[in-house]
Amino acid sequence: MSRFMNDIRGAVQRGDLPARFRPDDVRKACPGWARHTYGVFLPKHRRGNPGGYTVYFERHADGTYSLIT
Repeated sequence: MSRFMNDIRGAVQRGDLPARFRPDDVRKACPGWARHTYGVFLPKHRRGNPGGYTVYFERHADGTYSLIT
């Protein structure tokens, strides 16, 4: 698992990220990563991603994401 994913999981566990979040929420809770990372990582690793990447997130109809546990 990537360091970025570990940061996201830690932020959710600490309560720094709500159960459903957007890329900007992740940027605030997990600072220090390249700006484009926040907008690319979540959709790239969502359930049903077209690239076949490891799935970590569920994308909801309102545009938020949540961790798949």
